[in-house]
Amino acid sequence: MTSMSGRDWAILLILSVLWGGSFFFIEIAVETVRPLTLVLIRVSIAAAALWLFLLARRQRLPVPPGALLAFLILALLNNVLPFVLFAWAQKEIAGGLASILNATTPIWGVIVAHLFTRDERMTPAKVAGVLLGFGGVALMIGPDFLKEIGTGVWAQLACLVATLSYALAGVYARRFRAMGIAPVAVSTGQLTASALVMLPLVLLFEPPWQGSAPAPEAWVALIALALVSTSLAYILYFHLLASAGATNSLLVTFLVPITAILLGALLLGEVLEPRHFAGMALIGVGLAAIDGRLLRGRFRRLGSLPR
Repeated sequence: MTSMSGRDWAILLILSVLWGGSFFFIEIAVETVRPLTLVLIRVSIAAAALWLFLLARRQRLPVPPGALLAFLILALLNNVLPFVLFAWAQKEIAGGLASILNATTPIWGVIVAHLFTRDERMTPAKVAGVLLGFGGVALMIGPDFLKEIGTGVWAQLACLVATLSYALAGVYARRFRAMGIAPVAVSTGQLTASALVMLPLVLLFEPPWQGSAPAPEAWVALIALALVSTSLAYILYFHLLASAGATNSLLVTFLVPITAILLGALLLGEVLEPRHFAGMALIGVGLAAIDGRLLRGRFRRLGSLPR
């Protein structure tokens, strides 16, 4: 299990803010934008922004043998399938419940990494940390959203399939480091492939000439979703994945509700309740157990005591 550096933890915190906003942006956009169209607009704007970034830096997209197929598979696992499922699900369930279900990603991540990697095996501390973190998320979100579990069953199952897809993508994306492809290039490749996959799906199932134009506030949400919660977020995510591994990188979903609640308190004047602090503490304990350094230091100090 790879311990995270201070830089890794900083990236994880920034990602939690960037991805925490995605549920908010999606909730605004789905009011007037159909799910497949939403995903197409999101990945197209994000891909275009990254291509402009590469052009500005006079960089090319590296395509070593096998890279094109790898971009396509990553696009399906990391963008197309989960984005469509969450966009569709949030027409049926609230963003708060979707964020709870999104927090199951590290649970899937531990299982998938154990099955398909040699250096991210399942350990008791890792399993305990993941369960503590998920419990903290559920505690923070509160009983009101927990009461909704069981309603909109198909939408909730869609969210769970999406989180499994994210976990599979996290493990699959490790191969790009061996190919020597930088994080910004991985992000550009996967988002471009996602746009190419989504275009025929939209033309077939949601032709633009049969729908209404997105509302102005939906366009604002879509642009923010694409540039902030997709382009920038994926560059940081693939940096983190290369440095800290798949299991650690997926822990960001535990921190998303914390940042959402803190931003609500700071910017909207929402009141923090005792359950919020208790949930944050539980997530902190879970993350410490998964990282392992505090526990190892504790055991070393105990081992050095005279007997």
